[in-house]
Amino acid sequence: MGDLPEVRVNTFGVFENVGTDYGGPFYIKNKKGRGATTSKAYLCLFICMSTKAVHLELVSDLTSECFIAALNRFTSRRGKPKNIYSDNGLNYVGANRELSQVYNFLNENAAYLGNKLADENIFWHFIPANSPTFGGLWEAGIKSAKHHIKRVIGNTPLTFEEFGTFLVQIEGILNSRPLCPLTEDPEDCASLTPAHFLNGRTITSTPQHNLTDVAENRLSRWQHIQAMVQHYWQRWQKEYLGELQTRTKWRRRFDEIIKVGSMVLIKDDNVPVLEWRLGRVTELHSGADGVVRVVTVKGQFGSLKRAINRICVLPVETEI
Repeated sequence: MGDLPEVRVNTFGVFENVGTDYGGPFYIKNKKGRGATTSKAYLCLFICMSTKAVHLELVSDLTSECFIAALNRFTSRRGKPKNIYSDNGLNYVGANRELSQVYNFLNENAAYLGNKLADENIFWHFIPANSPTFGGLWEAGIKSAKHHIKRVIGNTPLTFEEFGTFLVQIEGILNSRPLCPLTEDPEDCASLTPAHFLNGRTITSTPQHNLTDVAENRLSRWQHIQAMVQHYWQRWQKEYLGELQTRTKWRRRFDEIIKVGSMVLIKDDNVPVLEWRLGRVTELHSGADGVVRVVTVKGQFGSLKRAINRICVLPVETEI
């Protein structure tokens, strides 16, 4: 495996170097009530190459004008990037028809978009053809957003405003994910998140009733959107915690990875949206064979014991 690009490992401003990708299509309707017509809309993702912060935009069509409009909305809120990286349309020659529409747009408008952005001192970089692994950062970002959005929304068409509100809340969920501990203080359970680079603090949500178990026909339109956000949170945080626990080879004992004072994420199926249960390990409990399978974790919730398959250790800098 080659080294990561310079923009991934060196210090740059937030969204100074961004990757972009499209997802979809999704279906939106032109108005509420009866007689509404549906049309396609697409998700445009911008992801910071340094901090992994995510910005989501909803675009109504696959045209260069719509992309420039989405880019203008992005730069007005996040600042103007110096470099934009994206896939090459030729990567998806064998893709299905819907994906081909997205990436044919990128391929056909590459020259126009590159020249247009060069006038603004923004440089567009395409990864090599037939090499989607070069764009793993934005591929992972679009997967995190799109994979569960399609399953949560299903066949429910939303208006442009409703879908835009839904995407902004999804953006907040993605930017709330813990990256690493903020300090090495064993009493400090705060973690660094992409939101710290954007707002200087973590993202919190207003209190909401749990609507996931309420019948859909008893919800208003806006309650239905909040229910979809809660369903998305339940699905995505389970997937994210599962990825933190991925083990390709069982070559190291768990007590070589986790130590007293390590910050961990606790897997809990009933936490509210944008709430992560973080704690510090205070004690290791080994079995008769000397292998640690249970730990004691202390946090704002007090002290409790958890099996190691119910916690995820946040990454810290180590010496190689």
